[in-house]
Amino acid sequence: MPKIKTNRAAAKRFKRTGSGKLRRMKAYKSHILTKKTRKRKRNLRRSTLVSEADARRVGMMVPYI
Repeated sequence: MPKIKTNRAAAKRFKRTGSGKLRRMKAYKSHILTKKTRKRKRNLRRSTLVSEADARRVGMMVPYI
């Protein structure tokens, strides 16, 4: 079987955790920041896990990451 090509756009956005789950950064942190509270912006800096519903689809896009 030939190797699967990695989706390069997805490879830049997702990383694997030590246990093999997929990690992503939160959205809504790029612009219109003046109306967002300090606490909200601080919480958006943290990464979170990809939801179980999307994990299989994302995993197929980044098979070797």
